[in-house]
Amino acid sequence: MAGGKASARQKMINLMYLVFIAMMAMNMSKEVLSAFGLMDLKFAESNTVATEKNSALLADLETKAEEKKEEFAVPFNKATQVNAVSDKFYKYIGSLKADLLREGKYAVVPETGKLPFEAMDKTDILDEMWFTGDRLTKKGDEVMAAIAAYKNDIKEILGGDVKYNKAIERFEKRFSTADVETKDGISKGWLDYNFQGFPAIASYTKLTAMQNDVKMTEANMFNLFLGNSLDEAVSLKKYQAIVLADKSAFFAGEKFQGKVVLGKYANVTPTKLSVNGKEINIAEAIDSTGAAKLDFTVGNVGEQDIKGVFTFLEDGKPLEIPIVGNYVVVPRPNSATISADKMNVVYRGVTNPMTISFAGVPDNKVSASGAGLSKGSGTGKYNMVPTTGKEVTINVSAKLDDGSSASDRKTFRIKDIPKPSGQMAGKTGQFSLPRNNVEIGKVQAVLEDFDFDLPLKVTSFKFKVPGSPSVTCQGNRLNSQAKSALRKAKRGSDVQIFDIKSSSNGPRIKPAAPIIIQLSN
Repeated sequence: MAGGKASARQKMINLMYLVFIAMMAMNMSKEVLSAFGLMDLKFAESNTVATEKNSALLADLETKAEEKKEEFAVPFNKATQVNAVSDKFYKYIGSLKADLLREGKYAVVPETGKLPFEAMDKTDILDEMWFTGDRLTKKGDEVMAAIAAYKNDIKEILGGDVKYNKAIERFEKRFSTADVETKDGISKGWLDYNFQGFPAIASYTKLTAMQNDVKMTEANMFNLFLGNSLDEAVSLKKYQAIVLADKSAFFAGEKFQGKVVLGKYANVTPTKLSVNGKEINIAEAIDSTGAAKLDFTVGNVGEQDIKGVFTFLEDGKPLEIPIVGNYVVVPRPNSATISADKMNVVYRGVTNPMTISFAGVPDNKVSASGAGLSKGSGTGKYNMVPTTGKEVTINVSAKLDDGSSASDRKTFRIKDIPKPSGQMAGKTGQFSLPRNNVEIGKVQAVLEDFDFDLPLKVTSFKFKVPGSPSVTCQGNRLNSQAKSALRKAKRGSDVQIFDIKSSSNGPRIKPAAPIIIQLSN
């Protein structure tokens, strides 16, 4: 068109054509820039409306969480977290837009109240801020890191619940930053493909569109939490029949008391759990249904209380839910009850130790009575000291948890303390001793094979040497008259010690069996 053979006139015409084409291109460029500006205004208006609607959805969730904590506490908690991280990312994108306007020296035109769209044609602003050669600058890396952080925060809030899988898929697609393949088959980074080489207004509009994606994400999540929660709240298929007994143990024949309610397990992780004054490890105690496993040593026999606190996070503040329950402890069956029906015996005049209890009833609700019976030290310990008669009956009564009473009784035979045996030098019955040992020996009375430790003190006895009259001795040793008779006895003769009388601290003791001693010298 501008060849060397063209005339001056033709060259002028050709130059006019070039100017005309350039002017058309310039006008078209301004139209495109204006179009981007109008799109930005539309996105900005949409963001304002979305902000208002999202605030209403969040307020609706908060109201429902106050009215029905079990159904809406968790969704509202998640919604507040989504709102917080989304607001943070939304403001970060706003800071990128502010950087672009500052570096390009763009400002709102007072007459129109709008940005100068047609003048926002610079392409080097973000190019210099975000890119250096084939790599990203520190600011470019920051932008990509902020997008990745927002994605991670949202996914962490939703957790691994399968009902959120679809929402996570849509969210991942909306904020995908994977490399993009051009129509020429060239792979480019996401930030490079979307922002490098574009006019300032185009990049500004894309950032506003990204803010709109944040608002849409918030709206989708809020509706998801609200919709799923409503379905669970109104559908009876989500509930189970749960039996709540008034206590966890009952006696045979006792009426079962409790109630059946409709409820469901809330898969809510508490921030703290304490039972009976002891804090429980949340990581170990909470199962997949949200139930807390209790593992502690039970108290004494009888009805015991379970008291504790579940602490949850709601609206950024701790919410305490009291734990109230009870259980009944019965004695551990560590021994069999074996008794000889004919051997129910107590001995007169001595302290007979007894253990008295009522299965499943604490000691402070058991009372026992009987002639000579008194309470001892220790759980279920009593002392029986029978006096007169041949039998004694012990009556036992117990106060049960339901207010009723139970009673039982048992009769024991009263027996006297058995007759003791005479003893000298540790020997009883008939035995042999040197004459000198008999002279200086001590006469004793012992209760052989007797279950009670009852020491006896000999008070008197009689001594008999063959061919001589018997001698009565006071105390537990031979007197001078008995010793004189002993010296006259022949070697090998049998001397007798009989009518051995003794005493104890209380009961009357029968005379001890005699001993016969053969003199060995």
